[in-house]
Formats: sequence, structure tokens, C-alpha cells
Amino acid sequence: MDKKWINTGEAPLPVGPYAQAVKAGGFLYVSGQIPLDPQTGQFPAGSFADQARQALDNLAAILKAGGSSLDSVVKVTVYLSDMAYFAEFNTVYAAYFERSRPARSCVAVRELPKGALLEVEAIALCEEL
Repeated sequence: MDKKWINTGEAPLPVGPYAQAVKAGGFLYVSGQIPLDPQTGQFPAGSFADQARQALDNLAAILKAGGSSLDSVVKVTVYLSDMAYFAEFNTVYAAYFERSRPARSCVAVRELPKGALLEVEAIALCEEL
């Protein structure tokens, strides 16, 4: 099976030895996205919702670079630094997934890279290589 690594400057560079996404077998596997602004490399100033929007914007940019979109996402995994953010995340998330409702898991974790408040990864349908 062929696979292709996807990387775009429209999302932050990986903070470790991995690709932003891998395309294989009609799917796009997007690595976890923390809310780093791709231009500044910093978290957006402001609320948890601002960070959630940035992480989802990063996800959307990588999906686009890989020939997919938010509408083609079939599974999302969300990691929250505190489950107290769950309701607020749902509000932001719903605005990004208005036309589709992918399967989703949401878990609280002890710590995320660079002290992020959340991380979001996804699997989406895409055209073959």
C-alpha cells in the first residue's frame, strides 16, 4: 500500500518527528493539532475557545492540504487538559462540524505538548494517491 506524507505551512510544523498527516488507503490520518498559530508559533492570547478554534483551524488546513475537508472527517479524537472545558469545546466544535457529525472520543489528559489546553486529531476520507 502506498502512503504519502502531508505537510503545509498553513498549520504549525510538528513539534516532534512525525508528519502533519499521512494519506493511505483512501484515508487521511491527521496528527494531533495543538492550538499553535502557524505564523507566530505561539498560542492565541485569550480564552479556551480561542485555543479550540486555532486547533480546529490547524486541523482544517491540514485536511485541505491532504485533499480532504471537515465534511469528510469520519473520526475525531480530542484531548482536553481539563474536562471542565468539555461544554465549551462542544460549542466551538459544533460550529466547525455543522454539516457532518463524525464519530468522536473526548478524554481528559494530565498534560499536553507545550502546555496546550487541548489537542485534536482526525481521520478523514480522501481521494486515493
